[in-house]
Amino acid sequence: MTHTTILLIRHGETAWNAVRRLQGHIDIPLNEEGERQAAALARALAAEKLDAIVSSDLQRAMQTAQAVAALHTSLTLQTEPGLRERAYGAFEGMLYQDIQQQYPDDFARWQARDVEAVMPFGDRYAESFHQFYDRAISSLRAVAARHAGQTVAVVAHGGVLECAYREARGIQLDSPRDFQVKNASINRFTISDGKLVLDSWGEVEHLALAAMDDVI
Repeated sequence: MTHTTILLIRHGETAWNAVRRLQGHIDIPLNEEGERQAAALARALAAEKLDAIVSSDLQRAMQTAQAVAALHTSLTLQTEPGLRERAYGAFEGMLYQDIQQQYPDDFARWQARDVEAVMPFGDRYAESFHQFYDRAISSLRAVAARHAGQTVAVVAHGGVLECAYREARGIQLDSPRDFQVKNASINRFTISDGKLVLDSWGEVEHLALAAMDDVI
């Protein structure tokens, strides 16, 4: 049985993360803190034997992945659109508090974890959590199949990490999220025959060490 090791990483912080403005498919870059996190992540993974680096095609993920790739010069960064964050339609670009005020019924279904609920489309399409989950897990399995037996760094989004955690732990999609998904965290999975196994979750020690370096 062939095992693929996936180092699943959430992108660094953006200005919209910091103020709780929903990004979805809007292409927001890292802020200064996110760039610092990406650099710290790259240093933490510099000694890891990576066979491939794969990223969502949104720039906040690509910038994070590019920092890692800069210290693994033999590897070419690959992009995978299927690893994008969930599409939220009209919600994208809005503060959470404004979504609640302008779309109270849709907001309530979202917060109640109605996994089949689809938000208003607006200028962009939207997908239910169930649709997003299927897309994210299928994309991770496809990456694993392309790199069977290898170790792959995959840089994606908070929602993708949530999907992977739920799949590996067998957690129902409509249950509350009682785990954290931190920016620039390293989360280790093994995938074999399409089955995800969680090996380590929420490694962020590299961020604390980087903060100490800034103080010294």
